[in-house]
Amino acid sequence: MRLRNIPGAKDAIIESDYVVQDPVSNKGKWASVFPAAQPLHIEVGMGKGRFLMDLAKLHPEINYVGIEMYDSVLVRAIEKMEEREAAGERPQNLLFMRMDARILPEVFEKGEVAKIYLNFSDPWPKARHAKRRLTSREFLARYEQILAEDGVVEFKTDNRPLFEFSLEEIPEAGWHLMASTFDLHHNEEMVQGNVMTEYEEKFSSQGNPICKLIMKQHA
Repeated sequence: MRLRNIPGAKDAIIESDYVVQDPVSNKGKWASVFPAAQPLHIEVGMGKGRFLMDLAKLHPEINYVGIEMYDSVLVRAIEKMEEREAAGERPQNLLFMRMDARILPEVFEKGEVAKIYLNFSDPWPKARHAKRRLTSREFLARYEQILAEDGVVEFKTDNRPLFEFSLEEIPEAGWHLMASTFDLHHNEEMVQGNVMTEYEEKFSSQGNPICKLIMKQHA
């Protein structure tokens, strides 16, 4: 998908109070970045950010960081945060970063992250691009370098081939599958407490089943 270039996006990101400008400098010190030292959850590829904004409001006892690599997408999340702030609803436990997920181990220390969310990630359908998929063994190895011992990764997608690929990668990477479903919204147990993304609302309203899995590192 071709992303439209938005004039002034880079400047808006640099000037925004919602964006951590030098993430690498906070490695090992994320507890001091937020007003309160709390467990840290991150979303890799957060899109326009609504999922994390809703989560941050529901769970003020958790700190959240949204990671997005495209300026044109991140600036939309900034606009949404500005709207919430204008309405007096800005979450104090949420920040954004503009970065490539491949450098996650340079930004977070081992054990700093309690949970990682992957929502409707780019499927990179060509076989030669498999290692770019956020559920590939290459990325799972990166997550191992930042997750707490009992940390988990939650992944949602409407892309069945990507989901099946992900299920195959888990044991190959030495990880453990905790739960999975090919139809989240009809799985009474896994749908409890589910916070929908904008994509999820769109796809499920069209009758597309949503796949979800939860995985963790082997002890």
